[in-house]
Amino acid sequence: MSNSDIRRIDREISKTTKKLEAVQRGEWWPLTSRERLAMTRALAGGARSIQQGRSTGRAEDRMDSIGTAVETRLNAELTALYGERQRLITEQARAKAAKKSSGWW
Repeated sequence: MSNSDIRRIDREISKTTKKLEAVQRGEWWPLTSRERLAMTRALAGGARSIQQGRSTGRAEDRMDSIGTAVETRLNAELTALYGERQRLITEQARAKAAKKSSGWW
């Protein structure tokens, strides 16, 4: 394993962290198309409730649950990326130790 693989994983970690922060601020750009569609439907349902003079509680709860699901997904991606990074670093250290132990001296 090379340092370029670790740098690639580090870039992915950085991107995923930025996405997670954006979702926590309420931004929609990190959402997948399915999540965006669900969020739009909940928003439209809330607008319809307002139009009919009813409470928007159910729509707000739906939007909150979608946001929570997105945060959970991004946290899982981050956990997987950190695990992969650790695996690459461990492999690199083992290879370096094996190379040193099989030296000429």
